[in-house]
Amino acid sequence: MRESIDNVNHGRESPAAGERDVLELIHSAMHRYRARQYRVLRDGSHDITHMDSRVLGYFDRHPGATQSDLAAHSGRDKAQLARLVKGLRERGLLDGVPDAVDRRNLRMTLTAQGKAVQRTLQQAARRLSAQAVAGLSEAQRAQLVQMLEQVNANLDSA
Repeated sequence: MRESIDNVNHGRESPAAGERDVLELIHSAMHRYRARQYRVLRDGSHDITHMDSRVLGYFDRHPGATQSDLAAHSGRDKAQLARLVKGLRERGLLDGVPDAVDRRNLRMTLTAQGKAVQRTLQQAARRLSAQAVAGLSEAQRAQLVQMLEQVNANLDSA
């Protein structure tokens, strides 16, 4: 069976290395990375969507944050986030306790099951990240990180 080609995300021809657009290459690499991530999520035993994983990751990094904090951080629609948080709570992956000052706000934390799912997702991400930079020396990895940080800084200052 012939492999399908994604011409929208991968371009129509292969120009010489000096002519290749850096941001298109970054986009292409991230497209492949995200596709592999989605496959891990889809094929996993936890029935987690990409957005579920993003919400779990946020509350893992910011335990005790509120849904409003998540909305401000992500820029996502509050109603969409409310549905995601509600679903994760119903599945026992997130827990919320009322804020001491404003009891209408819930301070969210991962449950033990949520932490286990998050660890599994992080391990899969680390494996995929290692695969992405396989064959690069430590010096090349450090240089790549430095160059990408400069690209981000340039875009931030534009």
